[in-house]
Amino acid sequence: MTELLTAGQMRAVEQTAIKSGAVTGLELMERAGQGVVDAIFEEWPELDRRGASPSRSPEYFEKDEEVSRRVVVLCGPGNNGGDGFVVARLLHGLGWQVEAFLYGDVEKLPPDARVNYERWIELGRVRPFGEAPTGDCGAALYVDALFGTGLQRPLTGEVLAWAVARASEPQLVNKTVSVDIPSGLCADSGRDLAGEAETVRAGLTVSFHTAKPGHYLGHGPARSGCLVVRDIGLTEPVEGAVRLVSGEGIEFGKAQGAHKYSHGHALVLAGGPGKTGAARLAARGALRIGAGLVTLGVPPAAQMEVACQITALMLQRVDGPEGLSDLLQDDRLNALCLGPGLGLACAAELVPVALAAKRPTVLDADALTALAETSGCLMAELHEECVLTPHGGEFSRLFPDIAEKLAAVPGRGPGYSKVDAVRAAAARAGCVVLLKGSDTVIAAPDGRCAINAASYERAAPWLATAGSGDVLAGFITGLLARGFAPMQAAEAGAWLHVECARQFGPGLIAEDLPEQVPILFNKSDIRLL
Repeated sequence: MTELLTAGQMRAVEQTAIKSGAVTGLELMERAGQGVVDAIFEEWPELDRRGASPSRSPEYFEKDEEVSRRVVVLCGPGNNGGDGFVVARLLHGLGWQVEAFLYGDVEKLPPDARVNYERWIELGRVRPFGEAPTGDCGAALYVDALFGTGLQRPLTGEVLAWAVARASEPQLVNKTVSVDIPSGLCADSGRDLAGEAETVRAGLTVSFHTAKPGHYLGHGPARSGCLVVRDIGLTEPVEGAVRLVSGEGIEFGKAQGAHKYSHGHALVLAGGPGKTGAARLAARGALRIGAGLVTLGVPPAAQMEVACQITALMLQRVDGPEGLSDLLQDDRLNALCLGPGLGLACAAELVPVALAAKRPTVLDADALTALAETSGCLMAELHEECVLTPHGGEFSRLFPDIAEKLAAVPGRGPGYSKVDAVRAAAARAGCVVLLKGSDTVIAAPDGRCAINAASYERAAPWLATAGSGDVLAGFITGLLARGFAPMQAAEAGAWLHVECARQFGPGLIAEDLPEQVPILFNKSDIRLL
């Protein structure tokens, strides 16, 4: 899986490489600038390195060639500004008309940035940032090299005014290229450090070595536009990095010659009459993802309702906590799912019994609310085989102090991130926690953490539909039944959940999700060993 480095981790990797003599800061800056220029021409091939306007702004084809070859480069007071001066110099060498602006005092530029400032001065002039155009001056591109990943304070003053003036103008956003990260966006959290303040919005963001968590969390995807990561020759490993979930290395296949019980028997508990749909969705997801058997445990009053709705799924009467305790005497039931449509009263009775069984267990929906309403008593019964799958509201009820910290305006960077919050929650709960969203974050008690991003090329807005979370709970339960470890099951289930939505596309409803699994499993890039 791809690693995502925080600003501090990235800085440490760079310094390690520089101190080892493997590379100099100037060389890294030159590679970064070249990476930006290459990414520009790959994103807009019609530019052909000669300066025609991007196709996103066809009206500029009507303007004269001199105007269409203009680029405005905004350079900040740190090394991100140094990258900007490299971009300016390289584009100038390709025949572009470059206008460079500097925010800050040239005498305070870091040494490497100062060298590239001097190199640019030999080719053109640098004007103060206050003279930079806030509107459309007819340039083909605007390069945002104001503030990079090390920014620790919100945008203010003229830089904030510049960002705000452009944010509502799509033609300017689409022609803006941010170096490393849109200026003002926290690289660790994807947050605006001032809360509701504006950051730069880009049509293209070019990062280096790895993407940063802030590219995928919070406002990151909306502010970054298209995200490109460029290699700048760094190889140092990092301990404890957040990972970006992908299908790489996940083996969904079944062993040859095995029987159904070899692939696990999942039990999904359903609520009362009229409320069994969520559990049926979860059970269908568990079965489709490969659990050998899936049983729906239902209260007596809902037996007929459920029996009329299922075929491959099995049905078992569960009459209160005693009935569940009796059913769990069958050791072949090796994974449990409680919560979808269960009802709060029923969840309060059944969750303690399920936790006492010490089997891999997914707690979702009403089961999470039951946990939150027991003043910590049930939380103490959680074990390392559990997976909690809250949405934002449920997370706030389970971990109110952590959620409060996450919601607070940072003021200074790095901002407290969704990664920080879920790691803290997992450590407290002693089990895997998956906080749902387009930037789903999954963490284990030992600090391992991953982001399953439904953004950029993996955007799946159709998942915002009733019941999709129930299917996700079923996917994870089915994988637990098959023997996946809790963290692995949560990551693989979340990844497949998004891929199913992307496979189906617009018009998706929750019932469609499990039916996409066979289609995906038949694709050559899904590992079925």
